[in-house]
Amino acid sequence: MKTRLRIESKASLALAGLLAVPLYFAALMASSLAIDRPRGSGVHQLPPNATTEAKVWAAALIVPGILVAVGVAALPLRRHGIFASALAGIALCLALPPISHGWIARHAARFPQGMDFLRDSDPSNLSSHGEWEEAAQSTVSSITHWTLGLAIGAIVVGVLLEIRRRTGRDAIRTEPSPLDPTGGAPQVTP
Repeated sequence: MKTRLRIESKASLALAGLLAVPLYFAALMASSLAIDRPRGSGVHQLPPNATTEAKVWAAALIVPGILVAVGVAALPLRRHGIFASALAGIALCLALPPISHGWIARHAARFPQGMDFLRDSDPSNLSSHGEWEEAAQSTVSSITHWTLGLAIGAIVVGVLLEIRRRTGRDAIRTEPSPLDPTGGAPQVTP
């Protein structure tokens, strides 16, 4: 005899998917700080090769993968699973900026002429040494702050809906509404 896991609500997975999208972009910037390196050495540096780029994009999938895994694991919790997904999103939002901040100096050391491979004194220079790294860290922090607000908002909405459910606000009205032309009588259709 087969037994199937009955899933009544997919809210935890939906919230995890919603939070995973902005966290993917934040993780992409962070993984670029961690993994990205130029080809060549010394004054003959070239942009990273396709293998390095693929590693950066694949590493960025780790953070949203963790979040979606928590969302899947929280499915048996039904409507309370959104709290697990939101808390996992909050934890990832709080962990990602400090981790990526530690990678700034290493990335700047790997690109001594900056991301555009030109000396800072060159008039064609668009990105000075260390400037791109600071902008990437700022982007990671900004995205995670907005995602943190979204996760906290999901918890607030979940708590309000649970309070509403427990107080019986969703129960059937017993008193007639002044706008109801039937006076509250049940409607029966054949």
